[in-house]
Amino acid sequence: MPLPHHCTLCPRACGADRAAGQAGYCGADGRLLVARAALHHWEEPCLSGSPDDARGSGTVFFTHCALRCCYCQNYPISQQGVGKAITAARLAEIFLRLQRDGARNLNLVTATQYLPFVVEALDAAKAAGLTLPVVYNTGGYETVDSVRALAGYVDVWLTDFKYASPALAAQLSAAPDYPAVAEAALRQMLTQTGAPVYDGAGFLQRGVIVRHLALPGQWQDSRAVLRTLARLRRETGVPFVPSLMSQFTPFYKAAEHGLGRRITTYEYRRVVDEAIRLGLTEGYMQEKSSAREEYTPPFDLEGV
Repeated sequence: MPLPHHCTLCPRACGADRAAGQAGYCGADGRLLVARAALHHWEEPCLSGSPDDARGSGTVFFTHCALRCCYCQNYPISQQGVGKAITAARLAEIFLRLQRDGARNLNLVTATQYLPFVVEALDAAKAAGLTLPVVYNTGGYETVDSVRALAGYVDVWLTDFKYASPALAAQLSAAPDYPAVAEAALRQMLTQTGAPVYDGAGFLQRGVIVRHLALPGQWQDSRAVLRTLARLRRETGVPFVPSLMSQFTPFYKAAEHGLGRRITTYEYRRVVDEAIRLGLTEGYMQEKSSAREEYTPPFDLEGV
């Protein structure tokens, strides 16, 4: 899969000539940029174990992003371009090194802008002995075609479903089409991957985890997201692992968009109550005290 001359890897479909080195809407050009590759201990327990688990999730953070989330906790890499240019061969070596380090899975964070490189690296790593489940960690803003292109490569989709309101998606992520795009992508993920499968120790080997981060002042939209997820579960008949998150911290430009505080106990309780009412309880609900900055690792090119 070569880099495109007319890029449509993400829903922006900006048409950049990436093969000639032109940067797309996401910021990625003809190079592969990675900001960090290390064991990570702050994913859902079925991926990374407990916080003191010596193994954790083998997480690779890719530079740039197709979304423009004003509150992005990874903004140095998603918005500011922090990262190191490497080859697909080097990426394959990183995958294998994480496996040797004891990673429970290979966790690719915001990788779609580099899909051709990722597929090449996965092919090479698997030929050299990679056996870890591959987790695709995404903001949910994916085309159905990109999801399909990862059939046979991705074992676990770790996807966000951020908004139900197009207006809110436009305001906070410059993506009014986000709700429709995320729903279509999630439907394909569920169809493609199927119901959750765990190993004997309770670690997810295959399936879909759907995250939703509750935002301050937006509990009504969060409840609408949960209703969408419940509907998708009914319509597809495929169970998934819901993960309701309270860890919002006002990073980056959040305060400029009315998100200059953390979520209140009252707001989060309203969201949790809706999840319980809808039966979205076979997963994770963060404690209100989880709004801490330690979830964001230093993007210091470790392991790259």
